[in-house]
Amino acid sequence: MLSIENPLNSLRTDEVIVLTKTQVEQKLKLKEGMLPVFKTADNISIPSQVDDLDGDGSWDEVVIVIDFSARESRKIKLELISEAEYPEYEKRTNLRLGIKQTDGSYNEVDNSRALPCNDGFEIIAQAESVSWENDKIGFRVYFDCRNVKDLFGKLKPDLIIDKIGTPESPSYHDLADWGMDVLHCGSSLGSGGLAIMKKDSLFRLGSTEVYEYQKIVEGPVRSIFELSYSGWDVNGEKLKAVERITIYPGKYWFESDVTIEGSSDEDQIVTGIVTSRLKRKPFEFKAGNFQCIGTHDVQSLNNDELGMAVIIPLSETGKIDRTTDINFFNLGNQTVVEKGFSQIISETYFIGQKCKSKVPAKHYFFSVWGLDKEQCKTEEGFQKYITEEAEKLSSPMVVN
Repeated sequence: MLSIENPLNSLRTDEVIVLTKTQVEQKLKLKEGMLPVFKTADNISIPSQVDDLDGDGSWDEVVIVIDFSARESRKIKLELISEAEYPEYEKRTNLRLGIKQTDGSYNEVDNSRALPCNDGFEIIAQAESVSWENDKIGFRVYFDCRNVKDLFGKLKPDLIIDKIGTPESPSYHDLADWGMDVLHCGSSLGSGGLAIMKKDSLFRLGSTEVYEYQKIVEGPVRSIFELSYSGWDVNGEKLKAVERITIYPGKYWFESDVTIEGSSDEDQIVTGIVTSRLKRKPFEFKAGNFQCIGTHDVQSLNNDELGMAVIIPLSETGKIDRTTDINFFNLGNQTVVEKGFSQIISETYFIGQKCKSKVPAKHYFFSVWGLDKEQCKTEEGFQKYITEEAEKLSSPMVVN
């Protein structure tokens, strides 16, 4: 029996709880070929999944998703069930990298390496991207040297990225029954793209010698993948980087753990938000243990409200600033001519994060489309949502 307590005086819907195998073993004697499942005190099944994170064939963590009322404490039953009988729960997270085949179709892969742009530009990925989603929102990152993040606003909880960019849903830039691509990125960092700051100069994480995708896990209550880079030329130095992205159900955000190898202690990891359609002043505030920067405006490609934000731990907060809006492509710095894209970052509101070489740095990227969530049609409503989520992340559930 597990005892789980909500320490906050607020409702926690779709609360995700991650337990290590060691934590489970302290409550239940594990057996070969058997997996743990969870039930409430009145025997209602709790959605869960067991995850092998290191690929050794044995699970390392189990994840459950459950609702808690304010300051509620719940008793959770643990039982073992055979692998063959493990329940099939509603799938609420999803990953997709489809690679183009000779017949024009796309084959989903768990691992792939992007093409470099030094021998010309070619799109090999479905919707040009690695995509990830939950039942609230979808994201993508270009699977080529641009490495800009973009997002899909959703109007229904259906998982949709498998069909985007196929004959079933060919134009994701037009409003459909499921939603649409709501963001114009240009040569910005889009919705959470990455860079490194050395002194006062920004260097985009892009145009690397190697750029590789690896699916880690994909399931009903959590999906994880990694993007690995090597040969990243930063002012003459060659760096490596890995971004591990995790998405959970019911959240208008994803989690990012970024590890850079070869950086100095003075460098900062940078992530940011495109400002090309922003007319209002961006905002920043503190919530829980986090520093937040964000924007809210009528800035979607559907000409309606869109909010985007980043939160990072207060103790790791670096520089907060805004880049120039200069179009460097028009000035001759043309990285991808076919897309009008320049490697030099512009039109971006950003935040730096203190980092150490080979040590992961965590941030969370938020986005809410006003057409989807009524509360977030206003900046005040969007900031309220961010504050609530930051407070939850600052006060994790107590598990005994």
